[in-house]
Parts: sequence; structure tokens; C-alpha cells
Amino acid sequence: MASWSEVEAAEPAFAARVRELFDAEKHKTIATVRADGGPRISGIEVEFADGELTFGSMPQARKGADLRRDPRFALHSASVAPPEGKEALWAGDAKVAGLAVPAGPIGGADGPPAGELFRADLREVVLTRLTPTASALRIEWWTPEGGLRSVERE
Repeated sequence: MASWSEVEAAEPAFAARVRELFDAEKHKTIATVRADGGPRISGIEVEFADGELTFGSMPQARKGADLRRDPRFALHSASVAPPEGKEALWAGDAKVAGLAVPAGPIGGADGPPAGELFRADLREVVLTRLTPTASALRIEWWTPEGGLRSVERE
């Protein structure tokens, strides 16, 4: 597994494009695993700070309970469609998957904690976009074991 700084060190241009997509919109979507093994989709905000990708969960939230029980997650950037007829302008989608590692309480200096912070231990980082001519889908993915790879699909 890897921290965000490891992705940046290994593939700085790729990491910058992924981060740009995550930073473009405030709200993202995270998938966690329910106690019964089914998927749970939740809205979430993330932060890139000090070489880590972090996110939080409010007190008593099911998302945090899911992550404490089973740390696997998948996180998806907001997806914004380009104007009709200008598909080549689509910025793309970014996704990361890995394990959520508890990183302590959020806030709470003057009272109870405002939530729980997690840092991402990354297994996969994915960037999906169109080729410059919008004639094919380009998927790039990075893993700690395999490095950066890509494929194009028409």
C-alpha cells in the first residue's frame, strides 16, 4: 500500500491530474462495506495534506462504523459532463481505492470530537478521460506493485 506522497513521487504528472479532479468539486462519493457485506455509497469531502489523502466521518455515522469494521473503500471524484458536442473538453474522472487507516479524532479541543479522521492507504489510483480527439476512452491506473499503466478503448 502507499501514501499519496508515494504516488506523487512515482508519477508526479499523473498524481497532479488526479488531484486536480478531486480538488475541482467539493463533494465526492465513497463506497464502504456494510456489516452484511453489501456496498454503501456516501457523500464525502477529502483533503490532500502533508503527503496524505484524508477524509472524515461524523460521530455515529455508518460510514465510520463501516471503515472501522472493514477498512476497504473506493473513492470517486465528482463527474462533470462537458457541454453537448464538446466531449473532448471532458476533464475526466479520478478514483482511488485502498484501506482507511484511523488517524484520530477531528476537532474536539473545546468539547467532544467532531468526527473521526482517516488517511488513505492506497492500493490503486485511476484516471479515466478521453483521448484529445475524443475518439477513445483512456484509462490510466497506478498501483504500488505495478506502477503506471494505461489502456485505450474505442
